[in-house]
Amino acid sequence: MTPHPRPRRTAPTPPPLATTDPRPAISGAELTTSTLAIGGMTCAACVGRVEKKLGRMEGVSASVNLATGRARISHPAAVSVGELVATVEAAGFTAQLPEPAAPEPDETHRTHQRPAEDADGHGDGSRAERQRLLLTALLSVPVLVLSMVPGWQFRNWQWLCFMLAAPVAVWGAAPFHVRALRGLRHGAATMDTLVSLGVAASFTWSSYALFLGGAGTPGMTMPFSLLPTAGDGTAHLYLEAAVGVPLFVLAGRRMEARARRGTGAALRSLAELAAKEVAVRGEDGSERRIPADRLRVGDRFLVRPGERVATDGTVVGGGSALDLSMISGESHPVEVGPGSPVVGGAVNSGGLLEIRADAVGGDTQLARITRLVEDAQTGKTQAQRLADAVAAVFVPAVLTVSVTVLGFWLGAGAAPQAAVTAAVAVLVVACPCALGLATPTALLAATGRGAQLGILVSGPRALERLRRIDTVVLDKTGTLTTGRMTVGALTPRAGGLAPDDALRLAATVEQGSEHPVARAITAYAHDRTAARPLQPVGSVGDFTATPGFGVRGTTDGHDVTVARPPDEPADLPAPLADAVREAESAGRTAVLVTVDGVPEAVIAVGDTLRPDGYRAVDHLRRLGLRPVLATGDREATARAVAGQLAITEIHARARPQDKAALVTTLKEQGGRVAVVGDGVNDAAALALADLGIAMGSGTDAAIGAADVTLVREDLQAVADAVRLARRTLGTIRSNLLWAFGYNLVTVPLAAVGLLNPMLAAAAMSASSLLVVGNSLRLRAWQPPGATRSPRRANAARSNSTWETS
Repeated sequence: MTPHPRPRRTAPTPPPLATTDPRPAISGAELTTSTLAIGGMTCAACVGRVEKKLGRMEGVSASVNLATGRARISHPAAVSVGELVATVEAAGFTAQLPEPAAPEPDETHRTHQRPAEDADGHGDGSRAERQRLLLTALLSVPVLVLSMVPGWQFRNWQWLCFMLAAPVAVWGAAPFHVRALRGLRHGAATMDTLVSLGVAASFTWSSYALFLGGAGTPGMTMPFSLLPTAGDGTAHLYLEAAVGVPLFVLAGRRMEARARRGTGAALRSLAELAAKEVAVRGEDGSERRIPADRLRVGDRFLVRPGERVATDGTVVGGGSALDLSMISGESHPVEVGPGSPVVGGAVNSGGLLEIRADAVGGDTQLARITRLVEDAQTGKTQAQRLADAVAAVFVPAVLTVSVTVLGFWLGAGAAPQAAVTAAVAVLVVACPCALGLATPTALLAATGRGAQLGILVSGPRALERLRRIDTVVLDKTGTLTTGRMTVGALTPRAGGLAPDDALRLAATVEQGSEHPVARAITAYAHDRTAARPLQPVGSVGDFTATPGFGVRGTTDGHDVTVARPPDEPADLPAPLADAVREAESAGRTAVLVTVDGVPEAVIAVGDTLRPDGYRAVDHLRRLGLRPVLATGDREATARAVAGQLAITEIHARARPQDKAALVTTLKEQGGRVAVVGDGVNDAAALALADLGIAMGSGTDAAIGAADVTLVREDLQAVADAVRLARRTLGTIRSNLLWAFGYNLVTVPLAAVGLLNPMLAAAAMSASSLLVVGNSLRLRAWQPPGATRSPRRANAARSNSTWETS
């Protein structure tokens, strides 16, 4: 006997991922969505100002992300991008269309995701900013040391400190002064206003003390304390605050920018997956290398071992194994051969492949994944919207508090320098940066990590819903099962059509369907055709597909229906009724072939339970979720599958409308429902659920209706997605708690004179860094048991075959 070859595992077909967020039309105008890169934003107050300015345009709404420096704008088609840019610039910021994400080869050319600015010199990663920070540090350190160590204060030391501090207060702090003046022209105050006023007040008071207040007397020494002191008259200097504030803020922003680049590493890693060059094979067999962006649909290109697949396509020659781990999170190589679909960005681990390009540019799966991640990172949670609303009024409130503190101290008879110290400390310490970074940095890290694990989340709202769900409705075929069906038996009616004739007619009609059962029947017919002298599969007319039921059509003058059998098999001829019962007892799907209204044959089709099915469902239960099985199968088959997975709630014979009604019922009972599916018959339930989760190997309709797409073919990704959502929302809550708590504690301390302005600047910078650092921990998040293979534990559970819904 010739052994059967092992079935080749093929790469999943690239799914067209949904990336739009449909909104209701305004005044009958068709809405479109644009993304702008915004420059000059430094805190949540800036975010609020941009959103408010854009929101005043008729029909326009905007969501601005501080961490990415991008605005996602929904606007009527009649409103041009140029008008949006002009509106942003009128608010005192820069705006431009964002450049595509690209790998950053070295630190010299590395820039932050937001554009570098030239008007105020604020570019987070530019060489000019590094030079500004370096020179500010060189000038500031001697001033800090001499001011803080009285024993080193030599004769006329104060004048040396003044000469060193002047360039820092003017040139080193210039970005803050420029942006503060720009905001003043537009009637707005931001964090830069607070820093600029703090530096100006400290330096102005010190200048007055030196020239008019007696602090310039040779031999003068000044004590230093971590807490502000009243000093003697007007002889006290605050040069250490004048240089320390810009130094610490510039350093903090530098480190913050580097940390933010870490949270956005997912987009750069996706960009790095794109091949730069590709070897194209001409019609004459010649080979030439061209830039990958010049590749066109239909071109044939070669991929050698170790190279990346340049774009989505189909293998036309050769065989190999592809590493899809960076795209789908799938750790095992996927074998491909002639006819297998491949995904751009996959690494060829084996032999030489010749591939025909099927999609290029923005139509590839890699490009769609990148857009989906970008869209998710642009959105906001409800908590962040509240934080932005608070930040919008926070800076004016701080200015009011600072003036009030100054007046109160002077009115209470305190020394002028003590009043100035308290007022400056309030200005410097009260920074709303942490409020603006609390959510976007966590979303950047979480959505990027999710993409690496094969979990694509449509946005923050999906994350919030994912964390809150308590019921999961599971489709069976393609979800709990692999969706790769095979024909197990063909039973004809006694005295009816020959088995081969019934199979030929059924396959002819089924070739118009993409259902797994249809693919199994047509593949089986072709295999039989190759082995026997059967008539080839012909053409079909008047084709109709009814989701959850079957298909019908006309061929060779016959009206053929291939559908599920009636609820009572006894209504069928005895051999066919027995075949239906045997299929159900074996856990297979029974498909009835009816020709011209006469039942002619029963085809038993089986599907394989996913190896990770039991473990995945068990993990959902451990997370406190209630699993529910909804399938179009008969009760007996559904119970057989549910028994293997320990699912107790079963809804069999569920048509698409029945699944949608089930979701409605569960929601009316108070449940927060997620639906996991992959077929057209799941689309309605996915759209109706609180959260729709689509398998990446599913149909376009299912993916388009879902909020979360699982790129990797692993049901455990559902539990991983829930865990990631809970961890992310927990991180956001802790970030916001710190951001609010920091201001609640430090502003009163500064107001009562218990916080040195220089230490206030350091605390303000540390606040933002702590928020970003806390978010960065999500980049290293691993699902429980990620290093262990679940396949061994489930091997004993995966030997049965199951039918499809």
